[in-house]
Amino acid sequence: MRLPFYGMLWLSLLAWSAPADAQEAPENASALAAKDGVIDMDAVVVAGVQPGPGLWKVRRGDHLLYILGTQSPLPKNITWRSDEVDQVLQLADEVLASPGITVDADVGFFRGLTLLPSALKASKNPDGRKLQEVLPADLYARWSVLKQQYARRDGGIEKKRPLIAAYQLYTEALSDSGLREGGVIDPVIDAVLKQRKMKRTPTLLKIKLEDPRAALADFRKESLKPEDLVCFSKTLDVIERDLPQVAARANAWAVGDWPALRSGARQDWQQACATAWFNTETARKRGISDIESRMQARWMEVVEGTLQKNRITFATLPVWQLVKPDGYLAALQDKGYEIEAPE
Repeated sequence: MRLPFYGMLWLSLLAWSAPADAQEAPENASALAAKDGVIDMDAVVVAGVQPGPGLWKVRRGDHLLYILGTQSPLPKNITWRSDEVDQVLQLADEVLASPGITVDADVGFFRGLTLLPSALKASKNPDGRKLQEVLPADLYARWSVLKQQYARRDGGIEKKRPLIAAYQLYTEALSDSGLREGGVIDPVIDAVLKQRKMKRTPTLLKIKLEDPRAALADFRKESLKPEDLVCFSKTLDVIERDLPQVAARANAWAVGDWPALRSGARQDWQQACATAWFNTETARKRGISDIESRMQARWMEVVEGTLQKNRITFATLPVWQLVKPDGYLAALQDKGYEIEAPE
């Protein structure tokens, strides 16, 4: 079975590359003003009906793969005019889900439920300590100002591990900035698939967990690492001053501005947090390493199989994975596939 809470603890950074793909983009937000040490911003977010980006095409002979580059977060108040995607979905022989990870454990449903209390405990700091007790004073001072601004009523967040607390605060800041994770792209695709009585083909990398209870126990013992502090600090950096750039990237997707979408690389804060999540003794003991390269290899395996048998296939990929120099498009091109960029 899939363990959602355990997956959240170890693998929630994958949500940042699909949910929160906040890469650099030209700033189109307006006034920035300092207030109590926090940059107060007016992030200009588009609304209404928007076209979204065009589709990439991957060809080999008369077999064609259409790829939609996805972005998260996106503006809260847009309606995606998905005409091109709808047309392709009506013709597609197969629809591929986005890459990701599933943590599988050989346990039944009811035994899995018994693990949830342990998973919830693992989301908190060891020994019941609060953030003020585990963070350096200067870092906690920055946190306190931002928490007061974005998560004033969430008292429980103070007991969470820094990586989880920082991510929760980030999502609150997104919401206050007119952005949201999810709710724009998937409902449109799911509606067509439901009408056609189709399901997406999974492309997930499956990680086998032999003893989830022992893994959770190990994780609960993990103390704060230097990498955790780097991730925490860089996430606060984004909340303090970079949300206008996050909004600009969300706007670029909404209006179909591929030059702006392509211009940014994955931000170093995302990479820093990925390092913090996976550089744990718990992960090392269980062979959880090289996650991004293994995810890409799994996706390539599925795609090559579908391109051999299908005339038309549709897939979704986070923008940063799609266009980075050593990313998914580059890997397909290296294997001899023809790549056609959106118009």
